[in-house]
Amino acid sequence: MRVYSVKEAYLTLQGEGAQTGRAAVFLRFAGCNLWSGREVDRSKAVCNFCDTDFVGTDGPGGGRFDSPQALAAHVHRIWKGDVSGTDGTPYVICTGGEPLLQLDRAAIAALKTMGFEVGVETNGTLPAPETLDWICVSPKADTALMQRHGNELKLVYPQELARPELFTGLDFEHFFLQPMDSDKTAENIAAAAAYCMKYPQWRLSLQTHKLIGLP
Repeated sequence: MRVYSVKEAYLTLQGEGAQTGRAAVFLRFAGCNLWSGREVDRSKAVCNFCDTDFVGTDGPGGGRFDSPQALAAHVHRIWKGDVSGTDGTPYVICTGGEPLLQLDRAAIAALKTMGFEVGVETNGTLPAPETLDWICVSPKADTALMQRHGNELKLVYPQELARPELFTGLDFEHFFLQPMDSDKTAENIAAAAAYCMKYPQWRLSLQTHKLIGLP
């Protein structure tokens, strides 16, 4: 029996990319294939700049769910518990860590049965089920990009070995540069903005949820 391990799940506004400002349940799966999530391993990780805690199932709304239906029912309860309006399509963003280590067609189908549009934010090293409604790929340096098409490509910038020009020919509707959140955040924002002005295929994506104090 498939068990889904979820770090946290909560209602918020999408803070990044083309869906910025949309109410959504953030469904964060535990685990990643590019970093263990433990600080002791960060220096050796393929993705060593991650700012997300995806270890375990102890976050708000986290837990272990023993069927796709149980997972979908949990997401539905979060949405219905916090949303009063009836207009608009319910939306769930499956993220991580790396959600495609766990998110499968059965879970997607169960979420859609509950009325959700289903989006994913993935590092692109695993193929995404085509039954998803929205695919956001965020490539990382020194990885083989398996998911080479989707709705948006969101590149954390700068990454020396993942330069924007390596991805311009891929099949995505939107191309975003997201400044790396670090001790050089202001410098990274300026550099990303300058790049987008010079190469207008790319658009600037800021982490607006952090700017307005949302999780």
